[in-house]
Amino acid sequence: MNEEQRMAEVEKFKNYFSYISRPGADKLLAWLEEAGFFTAPASTKYHGAYAGGLVEHTNYVYRRLVQLADAEDKRQGRTYTEYTVDTIAVAALLHDVCKVDAYKVEKKNQKQKDGSWKEVEVYGYTNSLPLGHGEKSIIQIMRYMQLTEEEMLAIRWHMGAFDSAVKGGSYDMNNAFAGSRLAAMLHIADMMATHLDERTNAHE
Repeated sequence: MNEEQRMAEVEKFKNYFSYISRPGADKLLAWLEEAGFFTAPASTKYHGAYAGGLVEHTNYVYRRLVQLADAEDKRQGRTYTEYTVDTIAVAALLHDVCKVDAYKVEKKNQKQKDGSWKEVEVYGYTNSLPLGHGEKSIIQIMRYMQLTEEEMLAIRWHMGAFDSAVKGGSYDMNNAFAGSRLAAMLHIADMMATHLDERTNAHE
């Protein structure tokens, strides 16, 4: 991703973020910018492993969640949407704020195709606030802005079966998905963004 592409993704994010109108949203956005959200990768190597990868991934999740929520409203035959544009934006745009300070550039010797070794810069993972993935996002958001209980559930469990608590045998994710379509849809939107959108539009 070049700088022009990254800035285009930042602009899209800020446009989507404008749907969040609750008190503290402006302070939260200022913190995201200051903390490096718009230059962070989405992961070390799995997806979006480049500067701007996190904001790009987030934008994909937002668009997927909008589509899923709209399709579900139609399936349910709703006259009015189940979730406000504010809630959709909050869940999608803020689910991964826990990653804002999680990746640092490191130098590493890497084997090349010709068999030689070369020192390259890669992202390494660090966690100065080990509270859990979704939990950390919620705590960081609520330093600036309030969340509804359903938004908390969605952000907390957006990792689905990949969440360490689920791997440890917790049934809380199942209960969250059973009680909240938003929680289930955010997880699906996250998976679609990661495994469909980002794979199709992978940057060199």
